[in-house]
Amino acid sequence: MDKVISSASEAVADVASGSSLAVGGFGLCGIPSVLITAILDTGADELEVISNNAGVDDWGLGLLLRAHRIRRMISSYVGENKEFARQYLEGELEVELTPQGTIAERLRAGGSGIPAFFTATGVGTQVADGGLPWRYDGAGGVAISSPAKETRTFTTADGHKPFVLETAIVADFGLVRAWRGDRHGNLIYRDSAQNFNPLCAMSGRITIAEVEELVDPGDLDPNQVHTPGVYVHRVVPLTPDQAADKRIERVTVRPRTDAASSQQGSEV
Repeated sequence: MDKVISSASEAVADVASGSSLAVGGFGLCGIPSVLITAILDTGADELEVISNNAGVDDWGLGLLLRAHRIRRMISSYVGENKEFARQYLEGELEVELTPQGTIAERLRAGGSGIPAFFTATGVGTQVADGGLPWRYDGAGGVAISSPAKETRTFTTADGHKPFVLETAIVADFGLVRAWRGDRHGNLIYRDSAQNFNPLCAMSGRITIAEVEELVDPGDLDPNQVHTPGVYVHRVVPLTPDQAADKRIERVTVRPRTDAASSQQGSEV
């Protein structure tokens, strides 16, 4: 089945207000920036987004945040996006802070048909006991806090240990970005862009992939495929300009060493 859609706007046309979105990427690495911008253009709001973080203020999910299109986020980290932190602390945004590995497993479980699982992560903390602020009231108080979760003791190789129950995540839409993909939806992610993309692709009821290079079925080595086409419903091929438009979240440079400075001075 040919799953190619000619444009990002057509691919996200049925993303309605109130939809839940599982969005791949980590910071700005591997984010489906073209699809996110297309959703911004639709005007859809009251969105629930599952993503490790919201990137930066002026790119990716930061664009949806700035336009107040996101009602709720399930995230692990809020530190790089000032608008994300501001909306959360001022009661404009509900945030379910979740350990990073737990988000990953909740997405994987959703894509695998597993409704819930037990994990040791968070036992003995507010993650399990409840009380994490999900939404502030704008005056410094907590309007909504996390509920307590079921815990159970299991026998392991290390003895009897407590575990906390976490529920799976199944989103209305999964949005991912792939390095290469074919018309059947088989996807390959490049290097660290694998991050959350395979998991978000699994967890979406409808998964949309933007691909930097579109190839014909049979051109991809099956041993290299990260996301099988069975999980993908729509494929959006990017233009060369779209594929090359990648931002760096934080630019750092290494200080020039004294030896390098001396050598440069001697050559002048």
